[in-house]
Amino acid sequence: MQQFEATIAWRRGAQPFTDQRYSRLHQWMFDGGLQIPASSSPLSVPLPMSDPAAVDPEEALVAAVSSCHMLFFLSIAAQRGFTVDDYRDQAIGIMDKNADGKLAMTSITLRPAIAFGGGRRPQRAELDAIHHAAHQRCYIANSIKADVAIEAVS
Repeated sequence: MQQFEATIAWRRGAQPFTDQRYSRLHQWMFDGGLQIPASSSPLSVPLPMSDPAAVDPEEALVAAVSSCHMLFFLSIAAQRGFTVDDYRDQAIGIMDKNADGKLAMTSITLRPAIAFGGGRRPQRAELDAIHHAAHQRCYIANSIKADVAIEAVS
């Protein structure tokens, strides 16, 4: 078993609270010392209570799925003798009502564009197989209910 931790910290300060007009800006702190400003999405809680410059949980979920897939893709590509020079994903998460009528992240689409170096370039079938294997191994995607699709750009 492995354990992963994050510390989430918010402080009210002098602002009112019970009127629901308090700032949602808070900090995510991780074991290596990294601190990330986080907030509710302005799509969920209007400005000025949300901070559009901060990461929101919905963006973080999409990024976590994309990052996990990429890390497994890179490892599998290396194992199969392919050199990846560049990997860029414009991932999109869709928030909608699920089958139970609850608001949920119902789908995440990964759209990786990959540039290969070296002498070997994967054919489409091999590229698809690497994406499939990466998706099967991605424990973040395996942990959520949303459908996760991969639409490889290259």
